Amino acid sequence: MTQEVTWKPYESIDQLAEAVCQRVLDAADKAIKATGAFKLVLAGGTAPVKAYQLLATKQQDWGKWHIYHGDERCLPVDDAERNSLVADQKWLNLVTIPKAQIHAIPAELGAEAGAESYAKDVTEAGKFDLVLLGMGEDGHTASLFPGHVHNLDELTHAVHNSPKPPSDRVSISAKALSNTEELIFVVSGAKHEAVAAWKNKQDLPVTQLCPVNGVDVLLSI
Repeated sequence: MTQEVTWKPYESIDQLAEAVCQRVLDAADKAIKATGAFKLVLAGGTAPVKAYQLLATKQQDWGKWHIYHGDERCLPVDDAERNSLVADQKWLNLVTIPKAQIHAIPAELGAEAGAESYAKDVTEAGKFDLVLLGMGEDGHTASLFPGHVHNLDELTHAVHNSPKPPSDRVSISAKALSNTEELIFVVSGAKHEAVAAWKNKQDLPVTQLCPVNGVDVLLSI
């Protein structure tokens, strides 16, 4: 399946964060009206976190939100480099989403055990309503890195030898991340080369995401 991409540039990272925040709110409203629940996968990174800070100021039917993480570093639960800890501090601890509906990746168990455990959460989630992803300078997304080979049928991957520390991580797979109503990449910073390679359809992890409804790339670079 070929990836269908819509590019949406923004003048500043603040405008980008505001746009992401609004897209999340719109997706939540649509999903809750349709099914009574909103299943959202979070990305790490500067612009997504700015969007989370904006979300923390909003009035929402938080009891119907279900939160997942695209990837996590194999670090202790209280490590400042954990995606889940940042999301908790900037947003999730400040609103009334039930704790049982916030699905942190248990990466502190190690890559294999963490991936095996989180695959159960992903299975139970089924199709997501919105997946947020970032992109690194090398075209990686979540913890799916160039040159790494994974079982394409898996819902989650144990990741070793990450080119960025820590070397061990857990990531939702491209297959599971693509199983979503909406997929939004949030791209900021010095990513011109990776964006150019993406537009030229080079084989990068970001190009492996092929949801039925296509991909929106919101960027400020």
